[in-house]
Amino acid sequence: MKHAYVFPGQGAQYSGMGKDLYENSAEAKALFEQANEVLGFRITDIMFEGSADDLKQTKVTQPAVFLHSVILANVLGVKPDAVAGHSLGEFSALVASGALSFEDGLKLVYKRAMAMQKCCESQPGGMAAILSLDDEVVEKVCAEIDGVVVAANYNCPGQLVVSGSDEAVDAACAKLKEAGAKRALRLPVGGAFHSPLMEAARIELEQAIAEVEFHTPTCPIYQNVDAQPQTNPEVIKQNIIAQLTAPVRWTQIVRNMIADEVGEFTELGPGAVLQGLIKKVDANAVVESKATM
Repeated sequence: MKHAYVFPGQGAQYSGMGKDLYENSAEAKALFEQANEVLGFRITDIMFEGSADDLKQTKVTQPAVFLHSVILANVLGVKPDAVAGHSLGEFSALVASGALSFEDGLKLVYKRAMAMQKCCESQPGGMAAILSLDDEVVEKVCAEIDGVVVAANYNCPGQLVVSGSDEAVDAACAKLKEAGAKRALRLPVGGAFHSPLMEAARIELEQAIAEVEFHTPTCPIYQNVDAQPQTNPEVIKQNIIAQLTAPVRWTQIVRNMIADEVGEFTELGPGAVLQGLIKKVDANAVVESKATM
């Protein structure tokens, strides 16, 4: 039986995240201090003592979740048979598997956060969670709506997030409720992530990624864009560029991992969202979450 490590995305952050790592591991402390230097501000102060609002700052949220996950993986000395990450978490998976260096991963995550923020300001939009409908029904309804609205996060069976312009998302929610959705709930996010409205951010991130060296990972990384196990650095790079405007195929990733004999999953970083999603994909999966050493 294979063991996979999975990494959460934006939204999992909380005040105090990673503090025990900093205080109890010299290795972790050194990496956190390196991150402060790379970013040009003390993100550790905000992670350890900041309020929920402080942690919601664009320049903080994504690097904070990334740092907690990656530094924990480093301290634990994980040797996974496979890795995957949800949206932002894919960058954590790339570093944990050796496809990216710690510093390059951090720089790209910060660039991604700032590019997405700019995009949200110039291309307003939002997202909504659709519950208890088949994926195909959601896709069909989105295709019939005027304006931009697409399936963005295939989280687990019966839970799909749509993304797009505010008007199109509202129209889709109304139609999806008519089609039998138990709930169509707008999410408290600042933009239309994983939709065509992120194209400007994708272009900006592509330029940054082109300057970074990707390595052959120590194990396959199941990527958001195609849900397939990848080890070719060039394919991994192209998939991570495409990720911002393409859906997160988490349901398919978990199914493909299980089909490839992964039976144990450890979620590393803040929260336990992925643990719950994996169990909804396959109740027999052995899953744990770790936020501390």
